[in-house]
This record gives sequence, C-alpha cells and structure tokens, in this order.
Amino acid sequence: MNTLTRWAGAIFLLTATSVVSAQSWGPRSLEELKEETLRRAQHGEGPIGVVKMEDAERAVAALHDLERDTWASAWADIGREYLVRAKAASSLEEARENYYYAWRYFDVGRWPTEKHSDGKRASYEAGVGAFREYGLLLDPPVETVRIPFEGKEIVAYLRLPNGVRPAPLVFGMNGLDSRKEGVMAGSDAYIQNGVAAFAIDMPGTGQAPLLIDVGSERMLSAALDYLVTRPEIDASRIVVQGRSWSGYWAAVMAYTERDRILGAAVHGVGIHHYYQPEWQTTAVKSLEYLFDLFPARSVVYGVDSMEDFLAYGPRLSLVERGLIDQPSALMFLVNGEQDTQQPISDLYLMMRHGDPKVAWVNPDGGHMGRSEKWSGGRIQAEVVRPWLMRQLGVEPKR
Repeated sequence: MNTLTRWAGAIFLLTATSVVSAQSWGPRSLEELKEETLRRAQHGEGPIGVVKMEDAERAVAALHDLERDTWASAWADIGREYLVRAKAASSLEEARENYYYAWRYFDVGRWPTEKHSDGKRASYEAGVGAFREYGLLLDPPVETVRIPFEGKEIVAYLRLPNGVRPAPLVFGMNGLDSRKEGVMAGSDAYIQNGVAAFAIDMPGTGQAPLLIDVGSERMLSAALDYLVTRPEIDASRIVVQGRSWSGYWAAVMAYTERDRILGAAVHGVGIHHYYQPEWQTTAVKSLEYLFDLFPARSVVYGVDSMEDFLAYGPRLSLVERGLIDQPSALMFLVNGEQDTQQPISDLYLMMRHGDPKVAWVNPDGGHMGRSEKWSGGRIQAEVVRPWLMRQLGVEPKR
C-alpha cells in the first residue's frame, strides 16, 4: 500500500468514526441536496416518493443547514398541517387522504433512520400514529397485530382481502430505510387480487425487537408462527417479499422456512460480497443514496464507528453461515447490473449455489433494478408482484 493510499484510508476512517449531529455522510452539499430532493419529488422517487410538489418546495425552502433535526422539522411541520386537516375532515375520504399525506411527510422527516436524532424520532412516532389512523379508514382496514416475543413484542400489520377465506398471504418486510408502514401502504394490488398482506419491520429498524445479527430471523419465524394460527389465512399458501436490505432476510427465510413458504422474492441481493469491507468502504459513498448511508447501515447493527461496522458485517454472509448450498424454497432474485449499494456479484453467486433459482436483472439498472425505463413502481407492478401472486396460485387481474 503506498503512502497516499494509507493517508486516504486514515482520513476516511477518522471521518467515519466521528459521531456528529449533522448529515455529514453526504454525499451532497446543502444546495445539491435541495436540488436532488426536488428532482426526486417531481418523479416520485425514494425516499421522497408520493408528495405534492408544492409541499416539497416548502420543505426544501426550510432547509438552511444539514442538521438532522432541520430535515426532520422541514417535513414534519407539513405533516402536522395534514394531521390537523384529517382530524377536522367532514368525510371519510377527506380524512383518509389527509392522514395518508400526514404519514408521508412524517415518514420523509424521519428518513433514513429515526435512531440518530430527537426530531427524527418524533417524526417517526407521529408518522406511525398517522398511518394507523389512515389504515383504519381503508376498506378492508389494516389491523395492528402484537405478537409476544422474548419478553418484548413484535408489532406488525395485517390486511385481509374482503370475501376470501382462507386467504393466501404475502409476508412483506421493509428495507434499511423504509418501514413496515410503507410496505403496507403498497398492499392494494394484493388485496384487489384476493391476497392478504402482512408487513413487519426487519431486524434493526422501526419497532423490531432485535438488531441485525446472526439468528435474528427468529423474530420473523415467530411472526410466521403467529400467522399460521389465524384461520383467515391459508397457511399452505404464504410467500415472502424482501426489498433492498430485507432481500437478505427473504433469502434466509427461503432456507430456514422452506417447508412453510412457497417462494421468496429477493429484491435487492446482498448476501455475501455486500458484507465485506472492500465493498462497504466504497458503497457508503453511493450517489444513489440521498444522504446518511453509513449512519443508516451502522445503526441496525448497534455500532457507531466504521471499524466496528466493517468487523460486524462479514459473519452475516450466507457463505459464512453455511446456508448458501442448503435446500431452499424457490427464490426470485431481482436487481440491477449497475447497483452501487448492493453488488450484482451476490446475485450471480446465489445463482451458482444451492437449488435452482429464477432471476431478473436490468442491465442498465441501479439499486433494485431501477432505471429510467424501469422505475421502481414498474418493477413492482410488472415483475415482482405478479411472480409472487403466481407462486400463490393467483393469476393477477390488475
């Protein structure tokens, strides 16, 4: 290693181990962040997603620095406006729409993690409350379920389609920076096709009772134990949907729960190379991510420094865990060749080991396969959801 490389590595490690309150993990300046935020709002891209453009412009105008609480308050202030409107609404439809937007703005405010800022924590909690009010006004409504687990509880959502009993079910998990509320908010297509939807925070996120570690999938198995006791659910027809980081947990469940599920969509494939220091030291600077990628990734392990983060990850590898060559339920591997957050090499590694798998790779796609031609919504609607429903024996109608 030459002198320049050693100095660059030392500077990078020093920056990574410094715990500060600002969004110091870039990769954008304040003006660049404002510009990119508005671009994503205009196109409905994550993490901004479905918001009103005039509201996004107001939020961006309130960003006067890169402090995490500034970001939180810029969006949460708008969320509170919609919450007031929801409570004063004169019709169910008006209340439902306003609770939805209240949740959306609170959710953007807590992004990418509520665990590093008081303002983001408050925005997250307000968003959970707004979402539950919204979910109760849907037809069919969203049920909050609480499952006892190791002296704590698993909090999750269940939505059952009208007129289908027992119903097949999609077991959905959020990614690193999304939450179970977003998973359930996207359940309409399943419900309209007679498929139940379940949403749970993956380990280390939201209300999950465990951090990410080897064996944390036991909380997912406990949730599955609960679901199969519900007479409204067809226990013989359950599939798993992972997205981004939770693609890992979908793959793990395909091995550990292969006798209880019909398949798993591993949408975003981080299973071995992803956990290696060589990948992480580059990936945390990805321009695909809006900001704070390292803090979001490290907090799910419960570590602060880059040194501890890099040492923690490798043991999660499915190669290290001895799972990759084991029998599994059928897996559907989905990603983009140009992904800068999760290495495409992991998808090809999975293809070469264990039982046969199905794959969809976008040669021009970035994270989760997204590209100009293939938006995240299109991939969900035309690729992932139809595959999952067909595994359940349901031919999508819409």
